[in-house]
Amino acid sequence: MAFLIACCTLIVNVLCMPLHLIHAVGLYKIYKRLFPICWYRCSIMYNKKMYEKKKELFRSLSKFNKPGGQLTILEIGCGSGTNFEFYPPGCKVICTDPNPHFQKYLKKNMSVNDQLSYERFLVALGEDMGSVESESVDVVVCTLVLCSVNNIPQTLREGRRMLRPGGAFFFLEHVVADPSTWSYFFQHVLQPIWYYFGDGCEVTRETSKHLEAAGFSELKLRHIETPLLFIIKPHIVGYAVK
Repeated sequence: MAFLIACCTLIVNVLCMPLHLIHAVGLYKIYKRLFPICWYRCSIMYNKKMYEKKKELFRSLSKFNKPGGQLTILEIGCGSGTNFEFYPPGCKVICTDPNPHFQKYLKKNMSVNDQLSYERFLVALGEDMGSVESESVDVVVCTLVLCSVNNIPQTLREGRRMLRPGGAFFFLEHVVADPSTWSYFFQHVLQPIWYYFGDGCEVTRETSKHLEAAGFSELKLRHIETPLLFIIKPHIVGYAVK
């Protein structure tokens, strides 16, 4: 299958030459202005299909609140704020995303979810959150983000740094499929064009291995199959405790 994957991927790469050229000359930045529009609509559909999975995952958020304190959540790559409806009422949220053009949709979800307290919005990469103090948050949330960061281990290190001792890193990510499946085949073949459609998203990442090696004291991780498009059907879900 490896030879077939390589041949088919080469064909797709040839067909993607115009996109490669657009990226090389810097014109792809235009899409970054349009991506929030596309993702806002896609995220609504994603939430509908993944509602129960998200509800189950975020049900554990409150257990990481310090007695008598206000739960502080920092979300890496918050996008348009589609996770807000699952957060416990009264908690404080710090929003971060490398794309400033999400703010329009972020503000819309903030107004709908006014049961939360929003501290600030930071334009920052997941690998570099230096403006956030170490051990300053109870929970870091990262959903559908580790597929597109430039450096997963560094993003996880930043997540651990910002967490107070005993805090938790919550994740929900699509990952590479089992090598024996056709999903695995199409993930690798279609990756060149998916990269541009998903603003740098890579569907062939083995994210669970990075979480296992990140140095958390406890890791609760499950592999699940979701009711989504075959190329992003395999997911991992859970949280890691500092």
